[in-house]
Amino acid sequence: MSVGVLDHFNIRTRKLNDTVAFYQDVLGLEKGARPNFAFPGAWMYSEGKPVVHLVDISKTDEPQKPDSGVVHHVAFASRDFAGMKQRLTSKGMPFDSRQVPGGDLWQIFVNDPNGVMIELNYEAAKEQGGSAPSERTDDIGAM
Repeated sequence: MSVGVLDHFNIRTRKLNDTVAFYQDVLGLEKGARPNFAFPGAWMYSEGKPVVHLVDISKTDEPQKPDSGVVHHVAFASRDFAGMKQRLTSKGMPFDSRQVPGGDLWQIFVNDPNGVMIELNYEAAKEQGGSAPSERTDDIGAM
């Protein structure tokens, strides 16, 4: 028996358009097919898999949570550390980059429009020409 790997995470938001734009324009995910649910939303794809499910709660009485609650962050195994740093900088997105002690893993932390912290992990050995991270562009919270 095995639980398996993480399939997706779900965000309930009053900021659907901003949230889609963040995952699409900032992180590079693609908006894709979604079942015809009785409620509005969007599915965001990475490498052909719908990893972020968004539910629009703007027409309901459900309150918008100010952050990700007890879930501290969501992580992605990523590629092109230098490219993502450049993308985030060009879009004026505050982020924190660091090297995990031992040096094998580089990380970028960035918050989505709903306050969900996204952790992007990069295997240092697979990154071309990237320099070790030591950049903090804003305080986005303790990792």
